[in-house]
Amino acid sequence: MSRPEEAVLVLEDGSVHRGEAFGARGRTLGEAVFATGMTGYQETLTDPSYHRQIVVATAPHIGNTGWNDEDDESSRIHVAGYVVRDPARRPSNWRSQRDLTDELARQGVVGLAGVDTRAITRRLREAGSMRAGIFSGDALSDATSMRAAVLDSPEMAGADLAGAVTTGEPYTVPAVGTTRFRVAALDLGIKANTPRMLAERGIETRVVPATASIEELLEGGPDGVFLSNGPGDPATASHAVALTGEVLRREVPLFGICFGNQILSRALGLETYKMRYGHRGINIPVVDHTTGTVAITSQNHGFAVAGEPGARVSSPAGTVHLSHSCPNDGTVEGVTCEDVPAFSVQYHPEAAAGPHDAADLFDRFADLMGSR
Repeated sequence: MSRPEEAVLVLEDGSVHRGEAFGARGRTLGEAVFATGMTGYQETLTDPSYHRQIVVATAPHIGNTGWNDEDDESSRIHVAGYVVRDPARRPSNWRSQRDLTDELARQGVVGLAGVDTRAITRRLREAGSMRAGIFSGDALSDATSMRAAVLDSPEMAGADLAGAVTTGEPYTVPAVGTTRFRVAALDLGIKANTPRMLAERGIETRVVPATASIEELLEGGPDGVFLSNGPGDPATASHAVALTGEVLRREVPLFGICFGNQILSRALGLETYKMRYGHRGINIPVVDHTTGTVAITSQNHGFAVAGEPGARVSSPAGTVHLSHSCPNDGTVEGVTCEDVPAFSVQYHPEAAAGPHDAADLFDRFADLMGSR
């Protein structure tokens, strides 16, 4: 039996984690982050919000359910690299169509297996998310050269990435059954399940590129505007912020999630900041300060909105309630405008985090459009 091919993960701080090549061979660079979901690796890998990130899976066994053609959240894998402890030797699920390892190799995604992912996670929690690289095959070199390549790579702070994942042309996802409302969705890295969940509520969704003008966004007079999730630093998204400000001035009902929450917040004059290691998982509690209820949510973000959870602040669009927060660390997790029809959350209502605690946000959006 031949020995497994060596691969290494090199972190910005100089630490080196040696393991086995997993997926494609070569070199990949990105921001190292950890994701705590026990399931849903296919959705994670195809989520555009993970663009230019090397994802470390904290769950020890990855690949058990294989890969299928129904669960992709976009047209391809977006992670820069994937780090796991124990990849499945063979998938075991009735929906599986092929092996995860083969799919990573087919799409050219460089990975690393056979490492202590919990130890890597502890390092990222203590020092924060940092630049990293996975090296295997001909890309393997000495530690000094590999770290130099990592240090030459761009940081996530200041990264403008939505343009790399947005659609090239507008497209429409029809409503299921009778069309109740029509929504324009600004694609900053939208996941496939979002228009699907809107469609189930009788909402037709026209998805437009992140570069759309206000005229293109509001073409045909939609009943509402949706701001999607996406990658990068919201401080760089000046065009999306300006579009959102114009939507607020026209008082078109608006709903945003994840990156869209940060875009709405910046349009309201709030600040955003880079978190130490972010929230990435499917078991994160969020408090709704309006109702006092707690939802268990799915999240994927490395930036957050600054402010005091539960506070009400003034904005160009009137009073804004910092309406949601995470009790784990006190970060703001959503905003609600009290004088214009707009709200947003930092988490993912289109992703079932076990329970479907957040799915009713799409109903809230429909109610907001119905009340106009």
